[in-house]
Amino acid sequence: METGEQMNVLIICEKNNAAQRISTILSDEKAVKTFHKRVRVYDYEVGGVSYTVVGLRGHILSLDFPEGYNNWQRVPPSELIHLDPIKKVQEKTIFTTLKDLSREADEVIIATDFDREGELIGVEALEVVKKFNPDFMVRRARFSSLTPVEIRDAFANLTDVDFNLSEAAECRQIIDLVWGAVLTRYLSLAAKQMGKDFLSAGRVQSPTLTLIVDREREIKKFTPEPYWEIEAQLHGPLNRMEKAGPFKATHSQGRFKERIRAGNSYQRASRAEEGIVENVDRTTKKERPPAPFNTTSFLRAAASRGLSPAAAMSIAEGLYNRGFISYPRTDNTVYPPGLDLREVLENLKGTDFRELAESLLRMESLTPTRGKKKATDHPPIYPSGAVRRSELSAEEWKVYDLVARRFMATLAKHAVSETVKVQIDINEEPFNARGFRILEKGWQEYYPYLNKKESILPSLEEGDRVDVKKLELLSKMTKPPGRYSQGGLIQLMDSLDLGTKSTRHEIIQKLYTRGYLVDSPPRATDTAYSVIDTLEKYSQIITKPDMTSRLEQDMSKIAEGESRLKEVVEESRKMLDKAMELLIKNRMEIRESLISALREQNTAGSCPECGKSLIIRQSRYGKRFIGCSGYPRCKVTYPLPQRGKILPTRNSCKFCGAPVVRLIMRKQRPREFCVNMDCTSNQGKGKNSTDR
Repeated sequence: METGEQMNVLIICEKNNAAQRISTILSDEKAVKTFHKRVRVYDYEVGGVSYTVVGLRGHILSLDFPEGYNNWQRVPPSELIHLDPIKKVQEKTIFTTLKDLSREADEVIIATDFDREGELIGVEALEVVKKFNPDFMVRRARFSSLTPVEIRDAFANLTDVDFNLSEAAECRQIIDLVWGAVLTRYLSLAAKQMGKDFLSAGRVQSPTLTLIVDREREIKKFTPEPYWEIEAQLHGPLNRMEKAGPFKATHSQGRFKERIRAGNSYQRASRAEEGIVENVDRTTKKERPPAPFNTTSFLRAAASRGLSPAAAMSIAEGLYNRGFISYPRTDNTVYPPGLDLREVLENLKGTDFRELAESLLRMESLTPTRGKKKATDHPPIYPSGAVRRSELSAEEWKVYDLVARRFMATLAKHAVSETVKVQIDINEEPFNARGFRILEKGWQEYYPYLNKKESILPSLEEGDRVDVKKLELLSKMTKPPGRYSQGGLIQLMDSLDLGTKSTRHEIIQKLYTRGYLVDSPPRATDTAYSVIDTLEKYSQIITKPDMTSRLEQDMSKIAEGESRLKEVVEESRKMLDKAMELLIKNRMEIRESLISALREQNTAGSCPECGKSLIIRQSRYGKRFIGCSGYPRCKVTYPLPQRGKILPTRNSCKFCGAPVVRLIMRKQRPREFCVNMDCTSNQGKGKNSTDR
């Protein structure tokens, strides 16, 4: 740049929302919005320097195989293992805009999200800029929230791009592309399940699905066993009526496995009208406030509030881009020393939490809790800006409420609880009563979502007499293990090193989209069983977390500069070679296994005309429908929507007896409907799809 010429700085953000907010902050709200090739661009000038801020749409380049290798029928899947992917332009309008803006740039500042994926997105943008302007300076702005203070500080202390971080993200892209393409093509070709209903598999997807299928197997194999409990409804103490009250006690044996022993104890206790308190044990306990939110604990908490991990993360990202919460992708559970806790509380005074924030500000010192994970990239998730409930949607408020309350709870005092254990003798049969109450709410005043339900006992002392109002012998059955909640699954994936904080919710959502999971808590479908059963039988390495965990650790070493992309990609290819050797060796058995399982799975019910099976089929024109297996003698057919995933429910319509199926569409709630369009249940609803 010659003396006297104006310097031009190009600031590249990850999304338009971030670009708009950053330009507004840095220009003191003087930035002018213009459009370049339909892309919003923000211009302003400070101190004789001209700034242009542009937001991407995430990745502008994508990895794919060279032309000619995307024909599933002609290219054997194993040929893709050692094939180097190529980069293609994914966002053409963004690409063109960057090309034009780059020609005038003297300096480029990368201001994408500071994590592996964000660093790669920034590096991809730099690659585009270098094609059209090889001579410019590059710097990096790192921030964890889009607040004025942090943005100004980040741009006042610019640093270098972390190419190790971006290389770790690129390594993941390559490995996941190759594993996903090879396994998906192999299984789909083997099962002859092509088109929109192909069978997908992947490095993280398959071990995650195995966890759910294995739990389903436990549930199905579980054999309930009978047991008996004795429950007493009591009232007392009789000798101090002003403090008396009703309460419940259970036999100290707990579960009786033998009906006779339970009956004998019940008969003996039922002959008594009173019981005697033999011992009272009171324990006071301090309950420590919860640790700050990282991504995993946040997603689990959001799931308990009725939000799927994918929805919760999407909402959190939106709140982050608007400056209301800090960056939601973090492993950290320890607030950094530089975070001004009192300033965050001062901000919360401008929200619906004013009184709660003020109560914490009155404390002489603030000592936050610390979790087990400490990282240096981003702080735990906290409320970075003030917003009122009336300014957000119901689901947005649910997320902001969680984050704000959790932050306040981490600064609050311990809660204090009292547990009371009472031993009661009823005609020489021992019974126990338990009470629990909160003495001091402490942090629970701020974050009520972890509170235990109180169970208050009357004031009992040793030697007190209690009235036996009712005695019951309860017959019960043991229950199978419960299904994983989506939040529980996220936590399990974290403990097994399956995926990352940024990808786990996406993996679960993909399993739903592909028709492998339904309902919440997630339940494995027949398709999931057929795929996992086959993989476990013939190439178990694909279904176990060990391989995935090892590669995750290797990618972390790339981010830390201790390993290189080429080494880790080559290691993953060797693993995939071994897996494919087994799959190819057992090609015929795998084909038979998958086709048989899918044929069973595609059975929608019984034909109302001839009683034979109704099967989901595909016409020679690619249209799917339900047809009778008795064709051509029986010509019963039903139309199906041509978009989305169709899953039989094995249920029949209560009005007409036709099959009921489930339709899974992206970004829509799954719905069930009768396939008979003339049925009463479909009247007034129109077609289930415009292309039915």
